[in-house]
Amino acid sequence: MDEINYTLLADGSSDERLIPILEWLFDKHCPDKSVKGEMADFSKLPKKPKKLEDRIETALDMRSCDILFIHRDAEKIQHKERVLEIRKVIEKIPVKPSEVVCVVPVRMTEAWLLIDGAAIRKAADNPNGDIVLKLPKPKELETIPDPKEVLSQLLIQASGCTGGRKLDKFKEDISEKAFKVAENIEDYSQLRSLSAFQSLEEELKEVLGKMNCREVD
Repeated sequence: MDEINYTLLADGSSDERLIPILEWLFDKHCPDKSVKGEMADFSKLPKKPKKLEDRIETALDMRSCDILFIHRDAEKIQHKERVLEIRKVIEKIPVKPSEVVCVVPVRMTEAWLLIDGAAIRKAADNPNGDIVLKLPKPKELETIPDPKEVLSQLLIQASGCTGGRKLDKFKEDISEKAFKVAENIEDYSQLRSLSAFQSLEEELKEVLGKMNCREVD
């Protein structure tokens, strides 16, 4: 297999920010393969699937893939419980994906983007700004109650916008700016201190091992 195709089945449209993280992992553990992926998009369907099993089946009908990444935030239950929940749903569906990798951040996806001040400044269109950005320590990322709000506030601080129409316009584009943060981060290795990220990486490595991928030394 010279090419690997994957689909990300995410909780919401904003979780497309996970794709740069997945691409980084592929680059680390499968640099010898061409990798193509996209997020399952149900927005144009007349009837959007709601149950996880229906969403999985619809995603597979829309696009054939070698790996299906299924994203769910752990929210108020344990990470292991959420992964088990996903695996039980997989067992129920008649046509199963070739391989499944669970993506289960303890908090929202945005928590995994709070690691790089330079990437935030660049996404805020103020790469040379000198406002001090107080980023959480990597070990604190899984304890932040509302990482989405924290990321939004950091982007606003980094932009240097203090009020008026310019700030209002910046806030309107905050979701797009957050995605740019994910694209701008070149090294996600800090996330390896998080149990949820470790689980994602180990699952993916196991799947890629079956595909005879060569890891980076």
